[in-house]
Amino acid sequence: MISTLGACPPENAQLLFNNVDVSNWTKRGGEPAEWKVEDGVLHVVPGKKDIMTKSRFRDFFLHLEFRCPDMPEATAQKKGNSGVFLQGRYEIQVLDSSGWASPGKADCGAVYNQFAPLENACAPAMQWQTYDIIFRAPRCNESNAVVEAARLTVLLNGIVIQNNVQLAGVTGAPLDEKVEEPGPILLQDHSDLVCYRNIWITPLAEKGSDTYEPH
Repeated sequence: MISTLGACPPENAQLLFNNVDVSNWTKRGGEPAEWKVEDGVLHVVPGKKDIMTKSRFRDFFLHLEFRCPDMPEATAQKKGNSGVFLQGRYEIQVLDSSGWASPGKADCGAVYNQFAPLENACAPAMQWQTYDIIFRAPRCNESNAVVEAARLTVLLNGIVIQNNVQLAGVTGAPLDEKVEEPGPILLQDHSDLVCYRNIWITPLAEKGSDTYEPH
């Protein structure tokens, strides 16, 4: 396991959260985001709705850090619930699943309702955790029909929990189903006091060279 907690963004990365405010974010409908920022930490404000980046992306590497609240009396989906939506369409679940023997398709690190994490790499509540995600957008033809499904790899706290999985389609509650278009990073308000920090993204080239250039 290699920890990326506190990882510094490379030179070609785009900071999605500036540690000061939510000026780079909106609600789903484009209205100003209303989550709060304190001491460089982005806090879900229950009832203030999901927020998403103003920028849109196709293929990318995403790093973010999250912290679930301590909710010892809560169970299952009521225990520190949030989510990270890639392109606003594909949810990676955030949940306090620490210590659960066999996490499922709705637990921390799951591609919601499609793929359970390969193992439980979730840290205890109130500890900062990392997601490092490599996302390959679906490829579509001229009629916008999908010819290659979206793929992703997810590391939780430095452990591979999704290994190049091929997605069946968008997950529940997507921003839209226009999968041929770039989309935002969306963070979910599920009424729990989840926090985020150190959110940055590196766009990836969709294709390498087809030719060899001798040097």
